[in-house]
Amino acid sequence: MIVKPLSFFLAAVSMFCLSSAQAEFEPVWAVNIGGEAFTGVDGTIYSADDCRCGGTVKKMPQVLGSQDVGLYLQYREGGIKLKRPFKNGRYDFTFHFAEPNGKAQKDSRVFDVIVNGQTVIDDLDVFLMRDGRPGSALTVTVSDVEVNDAELLIDFMASSGLPLLSALVVRNGVSRSDEWALIWRDEFEVDGPPDSGKWNLEDWPARVVNDEDQAYTSRSRNVRVEDGHLILEAHKEKFGHADYTSARVQSSGKGDFLYGRFEVKAKLPAGQGTWPAIWMLPSDPFKYATACDPDTGWQGNPNCDAWPNSGELDIMEHVGYQMNHIHGTVHTKSYYWVTWQQRKGRLLASDVDQNFHVYAMEWSPEKIDIFVDDALYFSYANEGEGWETWPFDHPFHLILNVAIGGMWGRAGGDIDDEIFPQRMVVDYVRAYRALP
Repeated sequence: MIVKPLSFFLAAVSMFCLSSAQAEFEPVWAVNIGGEAFTGVDGTIYSADDCRCGGTVKKMPQVLGSQDVGLYLQYREGGIKLKRPFKNGRYDFTFHFAEPNGKAQKDSRVFDVIVNGQTVIDDLDVFLMRDGRPGSALTVTVSDVEVNDAELLIDFMASSGLPLLSALVVRNGVSRSDEWALIWRDEFEVDGPPDSGKWNLEDWPARVVNDEDQAYTSRSRNVRVEDGHLILEAHKEKFGHADYTSARVQSSGKGDFLYGRFEVKAKLPAGQGTWPAIWMLPSDPFKYATACDPDTGWQGNPNCDAWPNSGELDIMEHVGYQMNHIHGTVHTKSYYWVTWQQRKGRLLASDVDQNFHVYAMEWSPEKIDIFVDDALYFSYANEGEGWETWPFDHPFHLILNVAIGGMWGRAGGDIDDEIFPQRMVVDYVRAYRALP
């Protein structure tokens, strides 16, 4: 396949509008637990709580980190049990939570979520899973759960404190349009260095961004194509001022995209301290910057607001101290972690270090949807409030990397030096545009 230059993608912007082919993900059942009927920013229609499902209906004054605050201001707490007739099949469940206790601590509220006798979320600590911040929205998706006997039964069992629930969405898999045209890909068919017509290899010292502990190198020890896969491999070794080495590749100037569907099939590294990511940054980072010198590096520069102003799209992040928890996130000037307004979702996958999963994102002028194996677990809608909330109107490029340590990688404790080497194995990377 001929790789088109950046100018091709800029000229083709008018072809990227997804309005006619935008995927629809209508839920089988969506309910605002404890609250009235509600329509989400992404169009999801939640029925009012009429479930007679136990617990006590309570209120909280405000919630951060969600476009759908109204889902969280009322909730049920205590002996919650949801039971209703349901068509047999396999479904994806997205649970909405927020910790109302402003004095909550780790382990003060821990419970399991059980669907038809199967524990689908084990030891859920809402406070801990939402980065130790009470009053922040948390969504947790579990996929491919079987319902049989024509009945859905959801129980909550606490080991500490009382369980709670703010909302629930059930989907029977996505019904996304297949009307996509492949415009860019790498199947990694030739052993050796990654294709220089598609990828740039980074050489960075440690601590450029996020206080990460690794140095990124372009050595074959850290990055190579081997047996039909891209290998990004981290090692415990001295390299300059770093104690670890790893790899980061990106497609700026060789694969820049405005809207479309993006897929990466990969196996992830395991172990405490690993922090792999599949993500996108703006190809013009200064698009919405207000305090930057374009001649100065912007990543990790505290005097430049190119980030978060010009945006970031995280298709997949995974931290090894919390195996099989996949995160999808957007970063904008209005909504990012410094203000506790970060918009993000979480999906519980299985054996991500042993099995390949497809991590994907669909991006249109109206909305961003993020998936694992076609299970939708995070949506972010264009609120029409300007670049501060939607800087996603200009080309972005792909990035794949394995960070070691850093602020998030070390959040669960010190790096485990016994796990190395660790690698992310990538089977393919593909980008699509929607057909007119």
